[in-house]
Amino acid sequence: MSELTPDSISVKIATLSEGRGNATIRRYLAVLGHALNVAVKQWQWLYENPLRRVTKPPEPRRRVRFLSDDERERLLQACRESRSPYLYAVVVLALSTGARKMELLGLVWCQVDFIRGAIHLEETKNGERRVLPITGYALDLMQQHASGRRVDTNLVFPGRTGLKPIYIRDAFEAAVQRAGISDFCFHDLRHSTASYLAMSGCSLDEIAEILGHKTLEVTRR
Repeated sequence: MSELTPDSISVKIATLSEGRGNATIRRYLAVLGHALNVAVKQWQWLYENPLRRVTKPPEPRRRVRFLSDDERERLLQACRESRSPYLYAVVVLALSTGARKMELLGLVWCQVDFIRGAIHLEETKNGERRVLPITGYALDLMQQHASGRRVDTNLVFPGRTGLKPIYIRDAFEAAVQRAGISDFCFHDLRHSTASYLAMSGCSLDEIAEILGHKTLEVTRR
């Protein structure tokens, strides 16, 4: 470890670049950087982290895909017709709140506040609590869903046994295909929500708070 230098790391980066994208290399470097930071700060094995003086490959340009009005209506209709019992409600909630898929599928009923019209997320990707407003049709749909909730589980969208959330990946992909929509994944629903919020006049700060972005850079994109 003491023999690691910025030059030796740069040589390895050049080797890794053969057949690997910048995103993959940056993930490798993030792991290495964390290990070296522990060696410096906790164990005092090194005086400094040599990776700090290495130029990392630029981040790739990330795709940004969101639904047009027509695509949204076609997708929602396909979800209504799905044999998956909760797909339509999950997609409506995703479009209305901008929540991530696992944030929604992991919901338990105590997190849903019908009186205040809010969902309280205790565990999120960035480790911070977040409150999602639910209003209008999404709130009505959730109230309808609650009226027929299962008594054997606390999950809002339970799977067959009630021990785990429902698996919707295949059902969602099938709905996207039936709707005739190309190049679209579940996470793109968050992009759609951000676009709707921006078009309705919300500020970047407001959109970032709703979506749980730590920086405005992602929100701007």
